[in-house]
Amino acid sequence: MTTIAVHAIITPKPEHLQNVLSEMLGMVQGSRQEPGCLRYDLLRQDDAGTVRLHVQERYRDMDAVQAHRDSAHYKAYRAKASDWFQETPVVTVLEEVDVA
Repeated sequence: MTTIAVHAIITPKPEHLQNVLSEMLGMVQGSRQEPGCLRYDLLRQDDAGTVRLHVQERYRDMDAVQAHRDSAHYKAYRAKASDWFQETPVVTVLEEVDVA
């Protein structure tokens, strides 16, 4: 069994920043309750007026990643937030090799 890391970069439209932040805080709470979720952290980057949110996630395995994507809170967030992004979120799924 291999632990999976997911890193997502979300760039909200400025007028939707508070909506995205509020929904993402709900995602943090819901995701941390998932049995296969080992870690779910939300970070903020403010780069010359452009705000990007970074989500760093760790899951027990790919089945847990899929369970996250199938969860009600994930689907609800994606349905609400689809028009709130300045650009398409960048999501990278990584297999951990040697992580402390």
